[in-house]
Amino acid sequence: MDRRAVLRFATLAGGGVVLAACESSKENASTSEKEPGGPAAAPRRSLVVTSPDQALAELKAGNARFVASKAVHPDQDAARRTELAAGQHPFALILSCVDSRVPPELVFDQGLGDLFVSRTAGQVLDHAVRGSIEYGVLELKIPLVVVLGHEKCGAVKATLEAVEKSAAPLGNDIDALVDAIRPAVEKAESEHASDPLDAAVRQNVANIVADLGKDAALAGAVSGGSLKIVGARYDLDTGAVEYL
Repeated sequence: MDRRAVLRFATLAGGGVVLAACESSKENASTSEKEPGGPAAAPRRSLVVTSPDQALAELKAGNARFVASKAVHPDQDAARRTELAAGQHPFALILSCVDSRVPPELVFDQGLGDLFVSRTAGQVLDHAVRGSIEYGVLELKIPLVVVLGHEKCGAVKATLEAVEKSAAPLGNDIDALVDAIRPAVEKAESEHASDPLDAAVRQNVANIVADLGKDAALAGAVSGGSLKIVGARYDLDTGAVEYL
């Protein structure tokens, strides 16, 4: 190549090196900004809850984060798993519906080992569920039980329709769910609620709270102040939990 061609090639090559270096620098800067030392770990915390009011306050704070789309998903890393292998100390027990739209750990923005959860359609109590709740309170010393119903509950809706249509029993285990929820539906209808489904959802929660309050194994903890049993309703649209 003549001298002019050599200079032109050298200029282009040099520019390419500079451009590549700039791009590499940008990429490294971008990577360091997005992943400083790797993916962000779930935040850890030293949560010690000893009273029903403390437990309720923590659930309310977590739900507020969830509603505001500012959930922190605490205590969900490998270190937390290892820590919990030695034993669990959940601070709240949630009896909720099996509805896939109402996962308690997400709704309350809690981590591994924080919540002791039992789920059935319409939060219906049976011997196994009741025994699980008693175990959580008596053995794990959980200070708070939340009965969590939710907007547009399918189990309550099915019961409402069965009552309105005087439907015959299906002859299977679904009848047990209908029988358990029926008193709430009948009361909502007798009071001529403007929204019978939502009224029945709320009444069903109230009935379950009252039932648990009379449980012989739990009564002592309730009267002694070490246990609180509360009812709540989850709003599917807003994500907010309303305490009843």
